[in-house]
Amino acid sequence: MLHPSYTDLMQVVNQDIEEGETKIVNSRYSIVMATSKRARQLIDGELPLIPAKEGQKPLSTAVQELNEGKLKIIAGNTEE
Repeated sequence: MLHPSYTDLMQVVNQDIEEGETKIVNSRYSIVMATSKRARQLIDGELPLIPAKEGQKPLSTAVQELNEGKLKIIAGNTEE
């Protein structure tokens, strides 16, 4: 089981959104894409935004960064 859950991660990402505004993340797919992209960045040598534990996998680090609010998801424009 994933901890934190997808629902918890979506709440963290959308916590600063005012009522009535469009949410940044509406699905599990968005969470998966964001964390996998961040994990690839970590694999390619970027430094983690949090203190990583010895032997912690890049995906676990990415999920923890997102859960702690260190990683922000920005809605992309398909033309960029």
